[in-house]
Amino acid sequence: MLGRQVAAGGETVARRDADADARLIAQVVGRDLRAFEALYRRFHPRLSRFLVNILRRPHLVEEVLNDTMLVVWTHPDRYNGRSKVSTWVFAIAWRKALKALRRHQDPIEDAKADARPSPEPGPEQQMDGQQVRAALRTAMAGLSPEHRTVVDLTYFHEMGYREIAEIMECPVDTVKTRMFHARRRLRERLPGRFSDWI
Repeated sequence: MLGRQVAAGGETVARRDADADARLIAQVVGRDLRAFEALYRRFHPRLSRFLVNILRRPHLVEEVLNDTMLVVWTHPDRYNGRSKVSTWVFAIAWRKALKALRRHQDPIEDAKADARPSPEPGPEQQMDGQQVRAALRTAMAGLSPEHRTVVDLTYFHEMGYREIAEIMECPVDTVKTRMFHARRRLRERLPGRFSDWI
């Protein structure tokens, strides 16, 4: 897993981003449309990738993403500040994704998901990182939505178990158990040189 980048003065990029998100959500509470648009642009790539991996139905991704951000716009006051804004937004997206999966029980797989490049630029676009991520996404296709979610949030969004538990509204031990089983299944599915990455 790629480490977090460190900005000048020792402040992590993640911390700076979390502070920016908190400022934006405070402005959204005041009905600042520009702040909401900025927040939407910040979350769109990450939520898109997350939802593609969870839903495995490309035609639902934009609908669920928009439903998620509609909640952010209409009820920003529900953000209580006890977690990062990203944790709150991903929790909304997770619940919306589960509802969408229940509504659309037909198993539609996205045959092009593994070939589609990540929408988020950065070091992940280096060749080795792309190959590992492509292999991981292929292997994840056979996992349950719960297992895909813990793997996606851990490896693609660098979230810890507590944050994932908050998003999925379950105990931390449940997240650990899901990750244990997901890793075991992924090792069985990943090509030899990639199985050590999990």
